[in-house]
Amino acid sequence: MSKKSNMKLTVFFVLSVSLVVAAVVTFFLTLYYRHVCFQTLGGFCERMIQKYPHSRQNVLDLLKAQDFYKTEENILSAFGYQPSDLGVVHPMLLWIAVLGFLAGSILFLFSFWYWHRKSSSRIKTLTDYLEKINTGGPVLLLDTSEDEFSKLQDEMYKTVTTLYQTRDAALTARNNFAKNLSNIAHQLKTPITSISLTVQMAKEHLGDTRVSEIERQINRLLHLEEALLLLSRIDAGTLTLDRKPTDVFTILALASDNLYELFIRKGVFIEIPETGEMDINVDLDWTMEAVMNLMKNCMEAAEAGTTVHCSYEKNPLYVQIRIWDEGEGFTKEDLPHLFEQFYRGKKAKDTGIGIGLSLSKAIIEMQNGIIRAFNLPSGGACFEIRFYCH
Repeated sequence: MSKKSNMKLTVFFVLSVSLVVAAVVTFFLTLYYRHVCFQTLGGFCERMIQKYPHSRQNVLDLLKAQDFYKTEENILSAFGYQPSDLGVVHPMLLWIAVLGFLAGSILFLFSFWYWHRKSSSRIKTLTDYLEKINTGGPVLLLDTSEDEFSKLQDEMYKTVTTLYQTRDAALTARNNFAKNLSNIAHQLKTPITSISLTVQMAKEHLGDTRVSEIERQINRLLHLEEALLLLSRIDAGTLTLDRKPTDVFTILALASDNLYELFIRKGVFIEIPETGEMDINVDLDWTMEAVMNLMKNCMEAAEAGTTVHCSYEKNPLYVQIRIWDEGEGFTKEDLPHLFEQFYRGKKAKDTGIGIGLSLSKAIIEMQNGIIRAFNLPSGGACFEIRFYCH
């Protein structure tokens, strides 16, 4: 049904009901008017006969003639009387007027309720459609109907179609990037292995003092290769996480133990308070890897003799973990880019490749968590992780 036809049907329905109500009210008003005229005429004749008994026959003859109401001019008008001068409005007329007004009001409210209900139903249908799309549900075609929401529905279809096409193109580009990244990492493995073997031979037979520097750079390349393979798995969605309830203190303690030698070498302490058992649903090994990257970042920015602090707490929505140092904090220029791949801050050491924080962010977000970095008011850089319960 078209929009015009739908509107015509509504108008026709309202007019039809209005005419029916008007006809019924008119019919009852006519009956009541005849009753009032009958009562008025009877009362007048009764008073006339009582006052002039000899006029009884004349009054009856006049009533039988039934042509007394055909006079061109009412004689009462000649004496200056008006219809309103002969008495007050009968209460029945007031009741009829009130009933007519109520009938019209009810009709109007019903029409408005019907329109509102129809509009609400259409809005709910479109809202449910968008909610299904947002939750990854199948895209179903809605029933086509021409009304005031038709243009909105058409625009929604166009927008959803465009978004799906954009998403598919983005997924294809991401998968291609992950595939290329994996290929590059595998291609690096062969020359790195060959160079490593050559360096080992040179170290044994030539005793070159520069071999240790070459070894250090080879280790960086090996770390880069592993990071590229891990990034490709994350981007392709093939990284498998074994999520189980795990105590937060256990994660922090194991991460700090793996970094113990680095902390000792730098002369930096680490503080992990034990505040009771607090579980989060995560993969122990990968979450520990993410936390290690954050601790290492704080350790590298801290001065000897200072402490890297850790804390954790829980509320009904999430478990929050904080890791912070006593250093100078992040620079204003670095803050927006800290978690970007291969980004290295202005104060970064030459040993880093700018991939640790981006890996930590990816691992945390894959486990229903978020991470942010900021500077504390008292000084020092702080990483804040939140693992949501639902």
